[in-house]
Amino acid sequence: MSMELDVFVGNTTIIYEEVYQLWLDGYSVNDAVKMRKENGALSECEASDDVLQSDTMDQYRTFQMCERLLYSPSKLANQLLFQIPAHSQTMLIERYYEFDHNFAREVLGKKLSKGTKKELDDISLKTGIALRSCRRQFDNFRRVFKVVEEQRGPLVENVQHHFLLSESLAKDYAAVVFFANSRFETGKRKLQYLSFQDFAFCAGQLISYWTVGAVDNMMEDMDVDLEKEFLHDLKELKVLVNDKDLLDQHKSLVCFQLREKIRVFTEMEANFKNLSRALINIATKLINTKDVRDLFIDLVEKG
Repeated sequence: MSMELDVFVGNTTIIYEEVYQLWLDGYSVNDAVKMRKENGALSECEASDDVLQSDTMDQYRTFQMCERLLYSPSKLANQLLFQIPAHSQTMLIERYYEFDHNFAREVLGKKLSKGTKKELDDISLKTGIALRSCRRQFDNFRRVFKVVEEQRGPLVENVQHHFLLSESLAKDYAAVVFFANSRFETGKRKLQYLSFQDFAFCAGQLISYWTVGAVDNMMEDMDVDLEKEFLHDLKELKVLVNDKDLLDQHKSLVCFQLREKIRVFTEMEANFKNLSRALINIATKLINTKDVRDLFIDLVEKG
């Protein structure tokens, strides 16, 4: 039985966002075709199974050819092979570098090395994320880390500049880079209730106030490395534990800043002495690499 098709030729590369997402999520062509059928693609286009199969394969082929350009997103705008509209380029880049927070939580704080990559099979089973997708996300983490770890300038801005990502996504990558560099322990059972977004918020605060760049914006690796002199100076906080007048003054200043800003203000004010002593004891030990890595464990256990 013969089939007649209307064919047209153009030089603009057509990208179907839903098919692109299926490719990013690690689905095979056959699985993607099945899902497109379930979503009504045949009735929308009045096409046969063969046409849908061919169309999906063609889209996947295009994505695979574009992928090498996405490794360095600025190349996508300067290449001549694919005529892709600017808004589609932005979508391709942003979605390619988006990552699942459950996956990020599993690798957060680990060294982005081949050794960790060998764990992706187990992470895929644990999170339910396809192995292909896990590999893409992990390779993206490594790629971003290698590009920005030695650069001057604000970490978030460096990620945005080199990978053309939105600010919110660049901030998430900054958190991944920061934790990979500092190797904070995040995998212990007592920390499992904390989400990636919890740690990403903490990373943002540490970058803003505890890094080399928070002290001197002309220093190299400014937003990646913790400021050692600052950590050393935290030992001076011991005076707040031993001097009652200073402790009272400290409590007054902290309560003034936090009043009506946090939901647990009453509990914090009532237990300020114990909380202050616990936090100061943690802070004064941060001159040792192991204590820095165990910061979040200590905050949960002793804070």
